[in-house]
Amino acid sequence: MIFKNTKPVLGFDDRWFVFHGILLVSMGMDLILFGAVLQDNMQMLFTGCFLISIFYTSMFWVFFRALHLYFTERYPGFDNIRKRYIILIPTVLFCFITLKTLIDLTIDPIMHAYLTPGLNPPEILEAIGSFVFLILVMSIYEGTYLFAELKKSNIKQQVLIKENISSQLEGLKNQINPHFLFNSLNTLASIIPEDPDRGVRFVTTLSKVYRYILDIKDQKLISVKKELEYLYSYTYLLKERFGENIHININVNEEDHNKLIIPLSLQITFENAIKHNIITSKKPLHIDVYMENENLVVKNNLQKKSTVGTSTKLGLQNIKNRYKFFTDKEVGVISTVQHFIVTLPLLTTTGKTI
Repeated sequence: MIFKNTKPVLGFDDRWFVFHGILLVSMGMDLILFGAVLQDNMQMLFTGCFLISIFYTSMFWVFFRALHLYFTERYPGFDNIRKRYIILIPTVLFCFITLKTLIDLTIDPIMHAYLTPGLNPPEILEAIGSFVFLILVMSIYEGTYLFAELKKSNIKQQVLIKENISSQLEGLKNQINPHFLFNSLNTLASIIPEDPDRGVRFVTTLSKVYRYILDIKDQKLISVKKELEYLYSYTYLLKERFGENIHININVNEEDHNKLIIPLSLQITFENAIKHNIITSKKPLHIDVYMENENLVVKNNLQKKSTVGTSTKLGLQNIKNRYKFFTDKEVGVISTVQHFIVTLPLLTTTGKTI
């Protein structure tokens, strides 16, 4: 394991640190324990003390390095930092005392008898010095790891900002693209002669849709209640446009309204369904929104168009990318013969601890 590249786990390759660190710590321990004696007998430093120090330092370093790697892999990141320390610290203390005791009773007398005859280091000073160097090395590992995690979280922050901007642009494009405006104006033109009051409601609702997109531009998460309120306005426009050719059923309990969701995620899933499916009186589109296992599910019957316009490919992938920042739960996308289903995890906090 001494030659294993730890960069995937710790964020840096520690092999150079291990090699140079063992030499420096070994020399430091010799100076602490035998400094006064070695001034008169430098030969003992290289023929005995230094060899013993390298042996012990290598043994401790490899063992506690493996211990740190194990707990870092098992409890990674800032999310688990408290749990990692609660388990790691007493484990390090126990292992240090146990390993030091075993060495003192077995290997240590033999090593000193052959390599440093007549030279016995103070046991308390040796234990304290060893523990201090151990804590120093472990602190360097942990500090470097946390710094690497901080860099990762900053990168994730930038990715999230980019994804939010992309989402806003995607939502805005879906609303202001020429096809949407053309269809909305056609719908409005057909409504006004028949029912002017209905035309006013259409224009008012259309303005609410635009207002919502502008209001959430700085928000990373939104309550289910607000997202549903927006969705009701958006589906009103769809119903005015498609009439009985589209059927929308929204069934979400009020107890889930305070949970959080990615802004515009419902609208993007609706746009995806409308864009890729036939919507006629003979083949109406059915879209259902409901709760299932702490997920908000958007399900539509599948009746694919033979040709679909150019896609920006930002829709569902954009939602998936933004969810990764806030939770380990994945956005589900399932396509069967009859249905297309998107599951959106509902959140109760503002995201991963960073």
